[in-house]
Amino acid sequence: MQVLQVQLEVRPDPAEVGRARQWARSRLLGSGIEADEPLAETLILLISELVTNAVVHTGSAAKVRICFSGSGAAVGTVRVEVLDASARPPRQRHADGEDTNGRGLELVDGLADRWGWQQEGVGKRIWCEVDRCQSLLVAAGGEPMTYESPCVVTNRA
Repeated sequence: MQVLQVQLEVRPDPAEVGRARQWARSRLLGSGIEADEPLAETLILLISELVTNAVVHTGSAAKVRICFSGSGAAVGTVRVEVLDASARPPRQRHADGEDTNGRGLELVDGLADRWGWQQEGVGKRIWCEVDRCQSLLVAAGGEPMTYESPCVVTNRA
């Protein structure tokens, strides 16, 4: 399985979330995921939430990685990782009615096929995965695709 990884470093500034979204859109197009594909908007929203959490809740710089298994029309699973310098575990909350915060990880849980986190040096890595072709494969009688290996660095932005 071919894996392509791209990476962006973001400063500890909420304005960086917009820059991360713009960067991600261009990388998705470069991978063969069209802007009008539902997967593209899902991934942009996931990236936005994870980067927002990193810069707002840690107050430190972060790294955003997008890992593509396959390329072009053959992209299967897309993995998003955000690495930050805080060892504090992420905490999924439940926002009520008019609350303006607390929906980020609920949204990630609802949109991603899988997500989780792990300690990474003095900080942590929060990741999520979305399977591009899973529903098509299952409808055709095939097995769902899974992401089985860690990201391999082949390209850095």
